Amino acid sequence: MSATSYDKAPGIRRSDLWVINKSPLHFWHHMTEEREQTKAMAFGAAVHAYILEPDTFRDRFLIAPAVDRRTKAGKAEWEDFLDLCAETGAESVTVDEMQTINEMAEALKENPLAIRLLTGEHEKEFYWTDMMTGEKCKCKVDCITPSNDGPYIVDYKTTDSCEDGHFERAARKYGYQFQAGMYTEGVFQNTLTEHRFAFVAQEKTPPYASRVYVCDPEWVKRGYDKFRELIGIYHECKEAEEWPGYDAFDLMEV
Repeated sequence: MSATSYDKAPGIRRSDLWVINKSPLHFWHHMTEEREQTKAMAFGAAVHAYILEPDTFRDRFLIAPAVDRRTKAGKAEWEDFLDLCAETGAESVTVDEMQTINEMAEALKENPLAIRLLTGEHEKEFYWTDMMTGEKCKCKVDCITPSNDGPYIVDYKTTDSCEDGHFERAARKYGYQFQAGMYTEGVFQNTLTEHRFAFVAQEKTPPYASRVYVCDPEWVKRGYDKFRELIGIYHECKEAEEWPGYDAFDLMEV
């Protein structure tokens, strides 16, 4: 299934549900306003695609020509490139970005454990109905990897740094623990098999170092508890057709 088809498929996904952690009002705004992909998001999507699905990367991304768009010839070549992107539905990457992506892929090969964990079934989608709320949910898993100690759900992340503490702070900020809990629940509801969870994180700047984070089952369980909290808030707000802001929570003392 294409990214567009997955987006349109019924079900709440983790990146949207996580916004409720800020407030239901922020979630409502997030879901009703048109969202633009930032440059950082676009680059992250390109790296992600190249690492996980290199065979189809060229079908989804085109390298933008390095032309001077101030000249007539440069403008014409650039317009032809935009037309090609529109015709094929491909996204664009610059020559410099493509060089960085290649260097990141080569650097990742120096981490045997990371490569081992990312060797499995890629970009697999799961759909389920939450039994407690009746809400439809979905997730797209980067990799399902078999292992002697049981199958793993593996998620590839780009990050500013893999040094001690940095990725852990990013995990708290962006809800990676919640993601692990939601994904393991979705996969279990589809397969009836318990999966462990691991992150492969890679820095976006030279030397593009990478690090593997194998998640403790108790840590993932707390992520599942967060999923239960957020899907419950989503269900209640949806039923009441009310999306309150910060005032929905306890008053803060200053």
